[in-house]
Amino acid sequence: MPTPLPRDPIADAQRNWERHGWGDVAAPMAAITAIMRTQQILLSRIEEVLKPLGLTFARYEMLALLGFARTGALPMSKASALLQVHPTSVTNAVDRLEAAGFVTRTPHPTDGRTTLIELTDSGRAVAEKATAALNSEVFGRSGFTGSDVEDLIRILGEFRREAGDFA
Repeated sequence: MPTPLPRDPIADAQRNWERHGWGDVAAPMAAITAIMRTQQILLSRIEEVLKPLGLTFARYEMLALLGFARTGALPMSKASALLQVHPTSVTNAVDRLEAAGFVTRTPHPTDGRTTLIELTDSGRAVAEKATAALNSEVFGRSGFTGSDVEDLIRILGEFRREAGDFA
């Protein structure tokens, strides 16, 4: 873990914005910058937990999604939509997961144009191990209080809905 800075550089940036005459956007700039830095910190914590398991967060998300699917399999296009990532990103993650033996690609039984991604037993096992580690080491120690979490879910959910992320 790096040595903490003596003061908050985002607060400094906000003051600089205000001094340069951009006071009307200084607080939103600081909030957005803080969100992005928080994302970096959280992703770093997540990747630290997943790396020993041979996973990235993107690959873990795919395994978790398949683990929640009734049959343990989903069409590639549906996985892309549910993970809200470009199909190329799904293909890349599936390529890596398939090479590791965590998923297989199979033809859809009724739609010849569709490929299913199916979770293997070893994929299910590593997903369960990763989920337990993330729950214990990251999600269970988020650094946010219960009411903070509720506020964040509400605020960020409203933002995402307004941005067209979901209806």
